[in-house]
Amino acid sequence: MRAAVVNAFGGPERVEIAEVAVPVPAAGQVRVRVRAAGVNPVDGAVRVGVFGGAGQRIGLGWDVAGEIDEVGPEVEGWTAGRRVIGLHYGPVKPLGTHAEYVVLDASAVAAAPEAVDDTAAAGLPLSGLTAARAVDLLGLAPGSSVLVTGAAGVVGGLAVQLAVRAGLVVTALAGAQDEEFVRSLGAAEFVARGGVPAAPVDGVLDAAVLGEAALSFVRDGGVYVGLRPHGAPTAERGIRVEEQEVAADGAHLGRLVALVDAGALTLRVADTLELADAAKAHALLAAPGTRGRLILTIA
Repeated sequence: MRAAVVNAFGGPERVEIAEVAVPVPAAGQVRVRVRAAGVNPVDGAVRVGVFGGAGQRIGLGWDVAGEIDEVGPEVEGWTAGRRVIGLHYGPVKPLGTHAEYVVLDASAVAAAPEAVDDTAAAGLPLSGLTAARAVDLLGLAPGSSVLVTGAAGVVGGLAVQLAVRAGLVVTALAGAQDEEFVRSLGAAEFVARGGVPAAPVDGVLDAAVLGEAALSFVRDGGVYVGLRPHGAPTAERGIRVEEQEVAADGAHLGRLVALVDAGALTLRVADTLELADAAKAHALLAAPGTRGRLILTIA
């Protein structure tokens, strides 16, 4: 089968389409025939060597949408032919989801949403689970105020919607041109990039990774949630500082799918490219102003 891999770190030109063996599911696993897979910033970080793995063939891709092709031993509740989405966690792995087939733990997949196609669904697992976990880590009571930085981005936009559903009063921080969009997601207040909120907030969900600048917006004794492990600012003024790290969780993903099917969670696709154009997708990752997830489609 074909798979997008890197054998040496560097720019988008390091992304290769290799011929590799079709993986075989072990006990507790399913094999998915990939129809679409999200291209995330973490893929670019893997490509340049942020997570290590020098000298290894590293497979790219965390998100997947497709159908189960084969069920391994000791798997219950899943059968071949079921449409699913899932998260293939791990930065350094021999094969990722940017491939024709991928093997996942059965616990990492959920039934695909019925309201959207595989292309849109492929952008949900990593971004949705990241946003949902971050909102949970805020631990704020309904009616509390929260500022979401990077609110027009994929993770930030999902976080705005999930925070509003949790009863929080959301201020969105984004580019000036994005005010109408983030308000359409439910944000009550808006701050243009470079500005500051009118008053300190109970919590910040820092999807833009502003760090100390975002921490300064939080009231004494509030909470800051960062999305980059080991990248959060030092706690001060009694502020609780949390670092979110995503995990493969099919049950949680299923709850997000239900929101998509109910029309309560909006997914955005910026562009679609074929697997053969994976290197081009990596070049587009760095393009300014991208709104939505880049998706690789696999026929």
